[in-house]
Amino acid sequence: MNQQYIPTTTKELQDRGISQPDFVYISGDAYVDHPSFGPALICRLLESRGYSVGMIAQPDWHDPASIAVFGEPRLAFLVSSGNMDSMVNHYTVAKHHRKTDAFSPGGKMGLRPDRAVIVYGNLIRKTFKKTPMILGGLEASLRRLGHYDYWSDSVRRSILLDSGADLISYGMGEHSIVEIADALAAGIAVSDLSFIPGTVYKTRHEDDIYDAIRLPDFEDIRSDKSAYADSFRIQYENTDPFQASRLYETYDGALFVVQNPPAAPLSEIEMDDIYAMPFTRSWHPSYDKQGGIPALSEIRFSITANRGCFGGCNFCALTFHQGRIIQTRSEESILNEAALMTKDPAFKGYIHDVGGPTANFFRPACNKQLTHGACKNKQCLYPEPCKNLKADHSAYVSLLKKLRRVPGIKKVFIRSGIRFDYILADPKKDFLKELCAHHISGQLRVAPEHVCDEVLACMGKPKNAVYEKFTNEFNKVNGQLKKEQYLVPYLMSSHPGSTLKHAIDLALYLKKHKIRPEQVQDFYPTPGTVSTCMYHTGLNPLTMKKVHITRNPHEKALQRALMQYWDPKNYELVKEALLKGGRTDLIGFDQNCLIPPRKLSGNKKQRTKKRK
Repeated sequence: MNQQYIPTTTKELQDRGISQPDFVYISGDAYVDHPSFGPALICRLLESRGYSVGMIAQPDWHDPASIAVFGEPRLAFLVSSGNMDSMVNHYTVAKHHRKTDAFSPGGKMGLRPDRAVIVYGNLIRKTFKKTPMILGGLEASLRRLGHYDYWSDSVRRSILLDSGADLISYGMGEHSIVEIADALAAGIAVSDLSFIPGTVYKTRHEDDIYDAIRLPDFEDIRSDKSAYADSFRIQYENTDPFQASRLYETYDGALFVVQNPPAAPLSEIEMDDIYAMPFTRSWHPSYDKQGGIPALSEIRFSITANRGCFGGCNFCALTFHQGRIIQTRSEESILNEAALMTKDPAFKGYIHDVGGPTANFFRPACNKQLTHGACKNKQCLYPEPCKNLKADHSAYVSLLKKLRRVPGIKKVFIRSGIRFDYILADPKKDFLKELCAHHISGQLRVAPEHVCDEVLACMGKPKNAVYEKFTNEFNKVNGQLKKEQYLVPYLMSSHPGSTLKHAIDLALYLKKHKIRPEQVQDFYPTPGTVSTCMYHTGLNPLTMKKVHITRNPHEKALQRALMQYWDPKNYELVKEALLKGGRTDLIGFDQNCLIPPRKLSGNKKQRTKKRK
């Protein structure tokens, strides 16, 4: 297949000799033909299987004609909000409108609607009443069943119902989208596609749902927070493709939304095939005049080496989307991509990243996962590494050494997240030295997230002592290498379980260790996470124990300000927090104090002139 873009106009389609595409893909993102962009990857995969696809990127949702550019597809419409959830894309955690959209031409905001998948779905249904419609991508995947919605502070129905779609392809949808395409091409009605792993469908016939767990009814989870937490726990325990049960949710006693077990993880060969497809690795030329698509610049010279994450952080939706089983590409596949990069005129010799959700997870957590899947009620790393964990960086270290030897490559950075507890669990200890010697430049970003063990337990993160041990190891290795390099910690305020006392303790830790974070993250409740369930219900769904929740925006502002206690603009908030927390001992001029008793305005010279 020649390297060319997926058709975005009827002329481009006709130039290929196609009058009616098999599929029309509607995307909330601008079209970037790169494997890191889900819409392009799914379209390329369908093309590789012999199907034709037309791409409609960021249609005008006020105009039904905008989704009818190619007319009716032969098999189905495919709908996605793009790489990001449209609500996260549009709003900060404080629910303020963001000013830019990195996935739109020139970073322009406002080219996609709120709740994009629902809006696009209803737009399609205005013109194409019966055409099959399949939802995919992050936004649909994490809203596949009843879910808490932070932006409306309510429990919403499955997105399948609100969008008017027929199916959801959830998770990383390569397996399910090909099975759907083949079934539709074989003449099977979309209403009969109830058997494909990695999909969600709807039915009015409960008797047709077999071998399944009935979740609490939607009306119950909307009115009863305990029922919501119970439903979430059952879903969380059924995210593994090897042992998950079929689940279903009832609406008004007459409509049923059914989630089939997840699709099987991709094999190494399948991963290699996907990343070898003929991507142009650039945005569509129609965006050149607007300055291109900003999101591409961050990943253009990065390599996706793995998928999945067994880290189990409670505030992360990866368990619900990519799953806990690590899937990797072969060394040959990754080295070929690196060599391809060196031929790009814009490449300066620096690979920005080689990783995935967690860069140093380059093999399944244990041998058991390869045949039996991830444990239902046990985490691989929390509260401490499982005795069956195989912490081994050998394959990743081998890959990094070979990448450094590729002609034209000057340096290979690692900027994906790394799990420091996994590094410590590896008895060989070679990866940390390799990392410090070759793959960072002055700073390494890590995510302890907090320092109070009570909060870390609610996060599903290791105790602070583990981070302290890693800090010592990091400094020791850099001392041996005679390198001056530093850790830059990611920290989070107002996570469920975090009280004002915990926030003050965190501020004291930052002062003691001379850490001044430039950016801090307030907890953002997004669908598909344990932490969001905690935020909504006040319960940890995995234990059903009560959890302290900070919901009041001002209370959240106090916790956030304490993480930057040294910034003058936060003075009044920090003072209020210390007074409220009964820590007036931290207001003063002593070296252990966080702030002085009063704000000093002006400088010494100005005050001297006034006295004269």
